[in-house]
Order: sequence, then C-alpha cells, then structure tokens
Amino acid sequence: MKLSKSEQQLMQYIWELEEAFLSELLEQYPEPKPASSTVATLLKRMKGKGYIDYEQMGRSRRYYPLVKKSDYFSKHINSLIKNYFNDSASTFASFFTKETDLSDEELEELQEIINNELKKRDQ
Repeated sequence: MKLSKSEQQLMQYIWELEEAFLSELLEQYPEPKPASSTVATLLKRMKGKGYIDYEQMGRSRRYYPLVKKSDYFSKHINSLIKNYFNDSASTFASFFTKETDLSDEELEELQEIINNELKKRDQ
C-alpha cells in the first residue's frame, strides 16, 4: 500500500532518525508544525500499512522503520517506469536526462554510474 504525501514526509524523518519518539518527529517539521494528534494519526496509519512499528517505553512509543528507504524508492521508481514509460527504462532515462536540465557534469556522473554498473556485471 502506498504512502500519502504527508506520510512520505514523516517517513523521511523516521528514516533520517532511524528511531524516534513523537516529540522528536515533531521537531523535524518546519514551522508551522502540525498538531501532535495529526502526526499520531499518520503514525497509526503507517503502522497499519506495515511501514513502521514501535517499541512501547513506559507511556511513550519509540517508532522505527520496517521498510528500508532504498526498497521503498526502488519499488516506486519501478512502478513509475512501468506505468508512465511503457516499462522501458531507456524511455525513462531519455525523459529524465532531457527534462531535468542536468548539467554536463551531472550527465557525465550518470554515464560513469552506468559504466561502473556494466563493469560489475561483466565480472
């Protein structure tokens, strides 16, 4: 099940902190900060979706991720490629490199990443 935009923002904070109490998560938000009840509701939904869990510590809960950031984004990038680019990574790459206004340096970095991945596969 997919995370909403507000859940994704909260999940980013949980990934950054690795484990956190509600008060620590609230500190991460820019002003104006959401109500603690709003964040608590998001945490409850995210737990129900299987993205996080918590450890009860007295009257408080320490939340931690159940899903790795890399796994979450890998799944969603693959879904994006499948749904919007006819399941073609090259079509996605073409769109990405043309539409994101990358510098020559950034394009060269991407090329180096791809070349390194190809070398690893040849070994």
